[in-house]
Amino acid sequence: MKKTKMFLLVLLASLAGCDHEAVNPQASTSPSTSSELSVTSSARAASTGTFSVLTYNVAGLPEGLSSSHPEANTSEIGQRIRNYDIVHVQEDFNYHATLYANDNHAYRTPTSGGVPFGDGLNTLSKFPYTDFQRIKWNNCNGTDCLTPKGFTYSRIRINEGIYIDFYNAHPNAGTEAADLSARHANITQLSQFIAQNSVGNAVIVMGDLNCRYTRAEDNVRELITNNGLTDAWIQLIRQGNIPAAGSNPILCEFPNMANPCEVVDKIFYRDSKFIDFTPTYYQLDNPDFVTDDNQPLSDHYPLLTNFSWSINNGFALSDLFGGPHGTPFNDLVTLNTSSIASKFILRGGSRVDNVGVLLNNGTTLTHGGSGGTEKTLTLNTGEYVQSVKLCSGQKDGHTRVFYIELRTNQGRTLSTGSQTSSTVTYTAPTGMKVTGFYGNSGDEVDQLGIIYTNL
Repeated sequence: MKKTKMFLLVLLASLAGCDHEAVNPQASTSPSTSSELSVTSSARAASTGTFSVLTYNVAGLPEGLSSSHPEANTSEIGQRIRNYDIVHVQEDFNYHATLYANDNHAYRTPTSGGVPFGDGLNTLSKFPYTDFQRIKWNNCNGTDCLTPKGFTYSRIRINEGIYIDFYNAHPNAGTEAADLSARHANITQLSQFIAQNSVGNAVIVMGDLNCRYTRAEDNVRELITNNGLTDAWIQLIRQGNIPAAGSNPILCEFPNMANPCEVVDKIFYRDSKFIDFTPTYYQLDNPDFVTDDNQPLSDHYPLLTNFSWSINNGFALSDLFGGPHGTPFNDLVTLNTSSIASKFILRGGSRVDNVGVLLNNGTTLTHGGSGGTEKTLTLNTGEYVQSVKLCSGQKDGHTRVFYIELRTNQGRTLSTGSQTSSTVTYTAPTGMKVTGFYGNSGDEVDQLGIIYTNL
């Protein structure tokens, strides 16, 4: 946000309620949880693919306060972002309805409102998403405090069992001491959230971070050192060379921008044990986002990166099933492609309270609470779990896993919970076995996916 104009935001409450419509609200539900029918999945996803990501500050403050001309340009922006697979926008405030009316992505987050009520952050995707959250910064300064700025988190499903944790962030702007301090705290808050909620997961972070590597007071490196992220600009344009903190800024005069310039908009990524990313293209995408007289459509240019991806064929994952609540977990952190389960452990009563597995190396992995009754299944020599049946239902307004049944290749079963009409059965791909789990849990199991390893 442009601090010289934000002082008028408090006068705009009457404008804030005009764009609150939800678009494609079903996008907040994964394919598994939206069906009441029994579905059998082999969990053998495609092994390679590509997708594009774009981050764009669309300068959607009201005309006269925006540093651009959103009243005239937002419809053009909506049409020109159509060709990109996953788009994160910032400052999507009072022209949100126009943006969405001109866009055609199948899955789009509903607005949180115009100024001063909304955070201006939205995701537009050709792939379904789940687990969407808006998180407000704990620290802000000055006019940045007039809207609930922060970041968003979502899981985007690009293929069967292939999810990426996406973050869209817009930290505090400005270069005064209080601004720098607030932004430093913002980056730390984002970094800590990733560390707590994306353990073992592939991650992409995009947004207008208002940070520069050359600015000594900015802690953007924290995302790299604490979260294992890689900056696409550093990787593709600078061949891995991170600018020194306190060195001369690598600036270009807007609107004459080029890829070697450092901009405050960033795209970071991280592989997992299951998914490998390769960025193949980086562009400060100015040629496509200008008016007929060659003027920028916003006061930022969008930032584009294309990715190719491949999976580790020693693993396979099912889709997620259940609700977007609880704390994420992922047994991939511990498992390797040769891991072997020797015993499965379930706790439950009316619902599934806990799921666990004992590996043959003595490691026990459990997720959920301590309620219910414990049941175990110790596997025989040559026996392995071949399929998992799950049922979901509503408890206290939250979708949870109500039932789980494990079935082995020798016909034995282990189950707990109560069955419902919302059910799915995941079957191990040929040559693989059930070895672990991923999903979300708290006092009970909220969401569950299955991890397979080679026989």
